[in-house]
Amino acid sequence: MNFQIRIFKDMEKLSRAAAELFTETADESISARGRFLVALSGGSAPTRLFQLLAANYADKVDWQHVHVFWGDERCVPPEDVGSNYRQAWDAFLSRVPIPQANIHRIKGELEPAEAARDYALTLSRFASPPLAFPRFDLVYLGMGEDGHTASLFPGSPLDVSEPALPVTAQYQDRPADRVTLTPLVFNQARNVAFMVSGEKKAKTLAEVLSDRYDPERLPAQRINPKNGNLLWLADEEAAGRLPRELTRGFCEG
Repeated sequence: MNFQIRIFKDMEKLSRAAAELFTETADESISARGRFLVALSGGSAPTRLFQLLAANYADKVDWQHVHVFWGDERCVPPEDVGSNYRQAWDAFLSRVPIPQANIHRIKGELEPAEAARDYALTLSRFASPPLAFPRFDLVYLGMGEDGHTASLFPGSPLDVSEPALPVTAQYQDRPADRVTLTPLVFNQARNVAFMVSGEKKAKTLAEVLSDRYDPERLPAQRINPKNGNLLWLADEEAAGRLPRELTRGFCEG
């Protein structure tokens, strides 16, 4: 696995770096291709990122050419507090001048299989031929304590030929039905950025970034862009069990 790692003192500094990555990649993508395609994550990791984008970086982005997607979604209505879409809408998207037509949510109110088919159709409208789905300019991902990312959980199928899948899984008492993008899509992205924080994830992060490849047990290892950049943004607590040779020179205070 080829990757870069950046380590920050705390989640605030990590989130600011993630926001700067958003604005820089948006500018480069719009200049090069006329649009910026970004896939957001859910969970606690991007909360501060969303707040910063709305409050501190809103005037640095050409929102008319930004298209927002999600890496996964819980199968709940969009107004539900468990919805990744609602999280991003409340903290971020409702506070910046992005056209409503540029927001492409996973329809969690549908049955999982139907929602996955619907989302695959949405993706196809932004396809980068010969792919049947877009080549995202930037994907944000988190990582669970069990090594899952998006809604790719330990033990889930490795060989997947669909861009979006319905998922049945129980994690920390959250809703079991979900829809997720698959490595087929993630690994075609130009840039993938993991955001990882907290001591509870330190052991797993060390395992994921080790040379011991076990993607069935550690789904985060399945993410390895073929012709793109893989960036890990971690706070000091999450990076606490990484070997020194991996972290030397990458701490940013």
